Amino acid sequence: MSKLADLLVVDTNVMVSALMKAESVPAAVLRCVLSGDALIAYDARILLEYRDVLSRPRFGFSAVLTDQLLRYLVDIGVAVVAAPLTVSLPDPDHAKFLEVCLAAGARAQLITGNIRHFPLASRQGATVLTPREWLDRWQGQ
Repeated sequence: MSKLADLLVVDTNVMVSALMKAESVPAAVLRCVLSGDALIAYDARILLEYRDVLSRPRFGFSAVLTDQLLRYLVDIGVAVVAAPLTVSLPDPDHAKFLEVCLAAGARAQLITGNIRHFPLASRQGATVLTPREWLDRWQGQ
């Protein structure tokens, strides 16, 4: 890499989509994280949500592989201590992702399949992109 790797906060819906379909755009985003082309930022709340959602029987993900993935993300990622938002979001459960993105600094980008959960007026300057938008930007570098 010739420049700093992008710092991504990956919404759980992107993580699930990536693991469900290996040839999807979300999977390409996850591959960039796993290969070191992008870094992942997280906090304990995000890791807990990943673990909770990825272990749901309806997805059928292997518990061993889920655990390995999460341990790897912790090993290669950037742990962040986030402050509570001063604005509200349509779905308060998504606040943790925006909080981590803001705490991670100006180069952080929130990647989500649910842009509508992060209205422009509530972003406080954070960059919020769909997996396709991020991948197109990353590939265009």
